[in-house]
Amino acid sequence: MFDNAKTKYASDHPMGSAQPKAIISVPVDEDTSRETALAAARAADDRKADNILVLRVSEVSYLADYFVIVTGYSQAQLRAIYQAISDQVELELQRLPLRIEGQSDGNWVLMDYGDVIIHILLPEERDFYKLEAFWGHAERVHWQS
Repeated sequence: MFDNAKTKYASDHPMGSAQPKAIISVPVDEDTSRETALAAARAADDRKADNILVLRVSEVSYLADYFVIVTGYSQAQLRAIYQAISDQVELELQRLPLRIEGQSDGNWVLMDYGDVIIHILLPEERDFYKLEAFWGHAERVHWQS
């Protein structure tokens, strides 16, 4: 089973702001993982992402507990979606991603929270990689209120 991590940046280092921010990992439970995925889906929806899908992959993969897969229609929208997700998850759950890839000029932005991996793709990339088909045996999670 995947070793989940809750991530925070330690900005109050005793040596002051000249020191790099450290990543602090704290175990998270299933509820926190689920709430992270749901908060990401809602934030993506607020930025008009399309075809939002939340998959519970913990039973079929050791990579993460949840995948969130969304479509954006321009690189600017991909950036807006990733920023909205980052802000919302930090606000609701005090979590920051371990890594974000592709945010500057990519057609696929990947946000890795350890236990939750968020894929924000342009339609062409989503059609090409077919992540939901690859992970089709995972449980689909209803995320809308």
